[in-house]
Amino acid sequence: MRYIAGADEAGRGCLAGPLVAAGVLFDMHALGVREVRALSALNDSKQHSHAAREVLYPLVMRCALRSVVISRSCESVDSRGLHRTNLAALRDALIRVTDGIAPGNVLCLVDGFRVADFGREQRAIVDGDATSAAIAAASILAKVSRDRFMVRADARHPGWGFAEHMGYSTPVHRDAIQSIGVSPLHRMSFASTAYQQLAL
Repeated sequence: MRYIAGADEAGRGCLAGPLVAAGVLFDMHALGVREVRALSALNDSKQHSHAAREVLYPLVMRCALRSVVISRSCESVDSRGLHRTNLAALRDALIRVTDGIAPGNVLCLVDGFRVADFGREQRAIVDGDATSAAIAAASILAKVSRDRFMVRADARHPGWGFAEHMGYSTPVHRDAIQSIGVSPLHRMSFASTAYQQLAL
């Protein structure tokens, strides 16, 4: 197969902030030894430090033929449901990144979940971000893009510590919710213990 596309998401388990999906397309005929060696450093983005992800991000951008990042707001997650929103975002990322590529020339790899058919061969790979360079590359793009958003969001919504925990459920984040309530970035459809004492 000449083209390999990978898709992954970041922020699925967060209390606050968007769900971000990324798609990456590699032209296997165009990758040289140097690019293949560089891509071998990829892994699940959560296994890399923040600094390592920032180094890997431009590497992925240089090696990929195409890339796309898609964001779904907390309102979208609340209205459509997390799982449906996640699958739709992953599917949209793959559709956009493979646009114009003949279906028989591309294989789409998705971390964990098979998405609704979109006319391309696809495989769902459990722990794909740890075993597939294409999925791991998408994981890096999604995680870095989302983290950058949350750092900016911290300046607009001070007090919750978004730049520290990126919206995940940490003791600091839960304490902030108990102290000052929720922000416009919080997902209200989650049955989180952090919300139980609030009159929501």
